[in-house]
Amino acid sequence: MKDTPPKHKWRDVMYWKVCSEIPVASGARLGYTDGVKGCPPTVRRPADKPRRGRPAANYSRAGFSLIEMLISLVILLILTSMYWGFSSRSNQRQQQRNCRSNLQKIYVAMEIYATDHNGKFPELPDARTSAKALDVLVPRYTADTSSFICPGSKDSPLPSDASLLKRKISYAYYMGRRKPDAQEALASDKQVDTLAKVPGQNIFSADGKPPGNNHHQYGGNILFCDGRTEFSPARSSFSLGLTQGVVLLNP
Repeated sequence: MKDTPPKHKWRDVMYWKVCSEIPVASGARLGYTDGVKGCPPTVRRPADKPRRGRPAANYSRAGFSLIEMLISLVILLILTSMYWGFSSRSNQRQQQRNCRSNLQKIYVAMEIYATDHNGKFPELPDARTSAKALDVLVPRYTADTSSFICPGSKDSPLPSDASLLKRKISYAYYMGRRKPDAQEALASDKQVDTLAKVPGQNIFSADGKPPGNNHHQYGGNILFCDGRTEFSPARSSFSLGLTQGVVLLNP
């Protein structure tokens, strides 16, 4: 009767048999650990060897390049110009308020003139521009020539107390009106032409190009013979007629 190997001997034999039957592909893939008692050494391929030198970067580069910063700056400038530039809607709304104030100042001077002339507003038979017809107001009835320039336009400022003759103002004038014509238009921002207007026709520029573009393409103000002012979009929603003896003079 043969001696039975010790229990630990059988254990080593079985362990060696199991390890030898496992196909060896890659130490990295199978997860072998070198030095395990009874197992063959790990077989490594050349590709499995650890690389030396600078490790591969696994992070993304942060920050902006100079070109990216310049592009962002240009975009910001364009957006600022669109929303707050001279021709922007928000800026022109503010200028329209200032423009109404100018027209009311002009009305005060014309009302005083009408009181001195039996209720008739300034009239000059040979006048071909609004500046020539309204020149009689300066400096006797007003010395503030800045009110004749619309803040929404690009017209040049006028010297204080200076005559309006041979100068350009920003407003159109309905020459021939009288104070009793309370519901009729007396003056306005410069218009697209000197004809009467019916609802649906353009009073002011619709594309921001001259004529009639004091407020770019965002309409304009109209002063009436009773002193009130109203804003109108480029296309009229009411009639602006020319009664007998009344002519519309553009700047």
